[in-house]
Amino acid sequence: MVDDVSFTFEAGRLYVIVGPSGAGKSSLLRLLNRMDEPTGGEILFNGEDYHAVEPWELRRKVGFLFQTPHLFEGTVRDNIRYANREITDERIYGCLERVQLRRDMLDAPTDNLSIGEKQRVALARLLATDPLVALLDEPTSALDPANTEAIERLIKHVADEHGITIIMVSHSPDQVVRLKGEALLMSAGRLIEHGPAEELIGNPRSMEGRKYVNGELS
Repeated sequence: MVDDVSFTFEAGRLYVIVGPSGAGKSSLLRLLNRMDEPTGGEILFNGEDYHAVEPWELRRKVGFLFQTPHLFEGTVRDNIRYANREITDERIYGCLERVQLRRDMLDAPTDNLSIGEKQRVALARLLATDPLVALLDEPTSALDPANTEAIERLIKHVADEHGITIIMVSHSPDQVVRLKGEALLMSAGRLIEHGPAEELIGNPRSMEGRKYVNGELS
């Protein structure tokens, strides 16, 4: 549930949404991608009402990466080409390089990939549409620490070097600090506070924020 959230996400910045379970973090992402529709209020994209854009067109501009990578049967090439039928092999190579996968993996069957590699392929597939915004729903929750660190580096690289707006959900205050950027704290469907990640996690202004950082909200 999301309750009366008002916020403006600026282009080309990295945002991390944090909060306890059931805070509405993933629900907010689903609204931003029109996987769910709001029952009230409005959502604007580049100043235009979301409903003025067809869902399929919106999702090419506002991509979504799930907690667990969902790849189709076939090869890495097949999966990336599924997102963009007109993409050339050279551009596919570019997508692989952006997520730090080797070129010789292009024809590898996705069933043979590790979960960390699958998440990178899923991110490459998202990037193949040249999105303006990438919504990431706890993309490292199923990964081990080494792969988590690698994906975090990729996220920062995509945000810093390619100008894509990243809006990511995380359940880890430590991860929020590592990623830096702007942090948003949600609780019970409401936006409690927001600010630079290190400040929000290191010195939250709200009672809910202090409880969350101290582990009293989970």
